[in-house]
Amino acid sequence: MNDLELKNFTIGNNEPMTLMGGVNVLESRDLAMQVAEKFKEISVKLDINYIFKGSFDKANRSSINSFRGPGIEEGLRILQEVSDTFDVATITDIHEPDQAMPVSEVCDIVQIPAFLARQTDLVAAAASTKSILQFKKPQFLSAPEMKNIIQKCESAGNSKITLCERGNSFGYNNLIVDTLNFQILKNLNKPVIFDVTHSLQLPGGLGNAAGGRREYLLSLAKAGISQGIAGLFLEAHPDPDNAKCDGPCALRLDMLEPFLKQVKDLDMFIKEQDNLDIS
Repeated sequence: MNDLELKNFTIGNNEPMTLMGGVNVLESRDLAMQVAEKFKEISVKLDINYIFKGSFDKANRSSINSFRGPGIEEGLRILQEVSDTFDVATITDIHEPDQAMPVSEVCDIVQIPAFLARQTDLVAAAASTKSILQFKKPQFLSAPEMKNIIQKCESAGNSKITLCERGNSFGYNNLIVDTLNFQILKNLNKPVIFDVTHSLQLPGGLGNAAGGRREYLLSLAKAGISQGIAGLFLEAHPDPDNAKCDGPCALRLDMLEPFLKQVKDLDMFIKEQDNLDIS
């Protein structure tokens, strides 16, 4: 198993849960700081390994009128301030090859979005940074096909990879999560993260934006964590109904502590159990 060392903790399927949490898009510096502070405070209280997440650009929105974010220059400045202020690692996504290097100089993990995970030039550019790379599993790929993305990245010289499950397309405007995928991805010998937020999307469900099913966040998070994986990817917002992106999937920030308490307790319980080979 390729566990990954990050600052003062290890990301691994048999390690205590890693939380990648924050905002969908960096709406403002003040919102990012507010959300990061709450995540850090609760993560310390519950002894959860924490990485702040925020996107500087949402380049694949449904509508031309959708909010995209502050852009790379201002976005990286905000991410650097979050990292310095709260002493946390950070992760953000890239969309173009020339974004890889500047992002890697600020963020500890470079994320490749699901729609772009097969883009060879983007993968090669990200791999060349030697940073940890997180690949979102595309909604249109099966879990076994992720081995091709791993091989592409490793052939470019980087084996520091995490795989992120975020559901598969199921008909129109719907995603489903196959829990067998977690075990299949784990068998690829990489840490597996569960993006519970985007697994609850209804893509295009609002016509000009994605809908979501926030009410099922806890149930689905427990289902993923019960599979003995490396961690959880979670977005929160103080006012999800007025968030500028993916609000219908975001957890209310004031519910973060009870939510994480249950998920952390389940992670500990699952990883204390003996693994049985019943094949």
